[in-house]
Amino acid sequence: MNAQGKVHKYGDNVDTDVIIPARYLNTADHKELASHCMEDIDKEFTSKVSKGDIMVGGANFGCGSSREHAPIAIKNSGISCVIAKTFARIFFRNSINIGLAILECPEASEKIENGDSVSVDFDTGIITNITKNESYQAEPFPDFVKEIIKADGLMNSIRKQ
Repeated sequence: MNAQGKVHKYGDNVDTDVIIPARYLNTADHKELASHCMEDIDKEFTSKVSKGDIMVGGANFGCGSSREHAPIAIKNSGISCVIAKTFARIFFRNSINIGLAILECPEASEKIENGDSVSVDFDTGIITNITKNESYQAEPFPDFVKEIIKADGLMNSIRKQ
């Protein structure tokens, strides 16, 4: 499993209310949620993101409420992977459950810049900054997490059994 794309970078403590503002939580439509992703801190995000792009955050990414809407909005905006220094615990688990690939890697979080081209090898955990010709090591996914992501979410992986 691999991902490659342009980076959209954000700072520390990006909370779920910023990822998808509460005023849009009256819908379960994933495309509608994605159309408002990050709009309170990056009005241009939805017009800049392309399928396969990568989001990079700082420490405590996804803090705030436990809503699944936040990783759903990110995933359906086209983001293939989120890399951060650290993730809020519930956001981390919600992301895996819905099939959004996420990696904790402090070095990558610090060195990768907005607009860089990055590739990720989920089997090895190697994050390659193509723009800077640098590599960073994250913890690779365990097999069961790779299966969930490949199945596009926990419920889909259960159905396949």
